[in-house]
Amino acid sequence: MRFCSFLLLLLLVGCATSTIESRRKEKTATYETLSPELKTLVDKGQLKIGMPADAVYISWGAPSQVSQAEDAAGPTTTWLYQGSYLDETRFWNYREVQLRDGTFLEHYLDTDYSPRSFVRAEITFVNGVVKNWRTFSSPR
Repeated sequence: MRFCSFLLLLLLVGCATSTIESRRKEKTATYETLSPELKTLVDKGQLKIGMPADAVYISWGAPSQVSQAEDAAGPTTTWLYQGSYLDETRFWNYREVQLRDGTFLEHYLDTDYSPRSFVRAEITFVNGVVKNWRTFSSPR
């Protein structure tokens, strides 16, 4: 029974994954209005200065966070995309070991992994089009 539940969960998670193709179908009308150059970039998951926000959504998906700001040029919108990695921690631990003479504690080096998130990309829009963008590498 647990195995069947696990398979069902995997199926549901797999169906919930957003892809360029699924977002292109979601925004078909917008995609059809893009120039051939922008369609090619979107299909490859790439960005370009001047690209409209809907094209960025099709190319990269929904941002993790959206912020609004204003500078001398006027209002701006920034989309942040999150990434994640596993942070490894090593530490000394003990475990019980059974021998003929009794039980003793063995000292050993153990490892644990904790998920960490970071901003992997930032896109700034002015008047609904990309003004600038940048990506960040994983801290690890």
